[in-house]
Amino acid sequence: MSPTVSLSTRLTAFLGIEQPVLSAPMADVAGGRLAAAVTGAGGLGLIGGGYGDADWLQAQIGEAGGVRVGYGFITWSLAGNPAPLDLALEQLPATVMLSFGDLRPFAERIHAAGVPLTAQVQNLEQARQALDAGADIIVAQGCEAGGHGMSARSTFTLVPDVVDLAAERSPGTPVVAAGGVADGRGLAAALALGADGALVGTRFWATPEALVSPRAHRRGLAAGGDDTVRTRVYDYVRQRDWPEQYDARLVSNALIEAWHGNESELVARLPEAVSAFREGVAAEDFDVITVLVGEAIGRITELRPAADILREMVRDAAGIMNRD
Repeated sequence: MSPTVSLSTRLTAFLGIEQPVLSAPMADVAGGRLAAAVTGAGGLGLIGGGYGDADWLQAQIGEAGGVRVGYGFITWSLAGNPAPLDLALEQLPATVMLSFGDLRPFAERIHAAGVPLTAQVQNLEQARQALDAGADIIVAQGCEAGGHGMSARSTFTLVPDVVDLAAERSPGTPVVAAGGVADGRGLAAALALGADGALVGTRFWATPEALVSPRAHRRGLAAGGDDTVRTRVYDYVRQRDWPEQYDARLVSNALIEAWHGNESELVARLPEAVSAFREGVAAEDFDVITVLVGEAIGRITELRPAADILREMVRDAAGIMNRD
């Protein structure tokens, strides 16, 4: 069933969608079912290309069932293995989103395929670089967001700064807010800040369509925003070679508390820590493993279908903005 309320913005016009909501391409979480569900409800779902597993990506393309979706990639990882980008471009997606690295080596290839380029940025300098590289959509991600990003800027101040920069340098370029948007209040706030829409991660993480285990969902839903922390510890023990400037927001646990702030010692004892982490993964022990979610997790108490979340978010945002 189509939403009874629609919010039209430059983003919806540009992408040909009904609602100004994109689902974040969360690595290992945002698969084809989730992306298709968000698109089916009038937004645009993005499959997370993550760390470049082409077989996984091919399977998720199948799960999307031919529904029009987008794809997102970790740019520094894509630089070492560009083949998944070609696979995504073969699908003629609604957009390809690049995050966390230099998008210039891929911009021409994406545009040559007739696909709009979306660039996620965490500060103004990255936004300038993205606009110079010809990004068609800019996602301004604040530090409230779950998963990877930077600790420097909050959504509430970064978004209007990026909106103003885009208006000056490339007036037709839509700006999307990311970080902390999990309900109609957040979507209304994003639009009030000048954004043309919102990229939503954590709220769609808490859906049956997301590729999240039942135990991980229970762990996340039991947490509040105060239980999250930005840290590099998890990437060390997972042996993900993230650039130094990026960390990740996640739910803290015994492992994080033991090493956060003691990273130099962690590096010195890394083989021991990695071994303990692998044992924790095998046992699905949430004193060791954790979930990458944002501060908005405290406002989420249950799993709900992605389509229902999107419709309610739009309805509530429209109601807020139409108040006398």
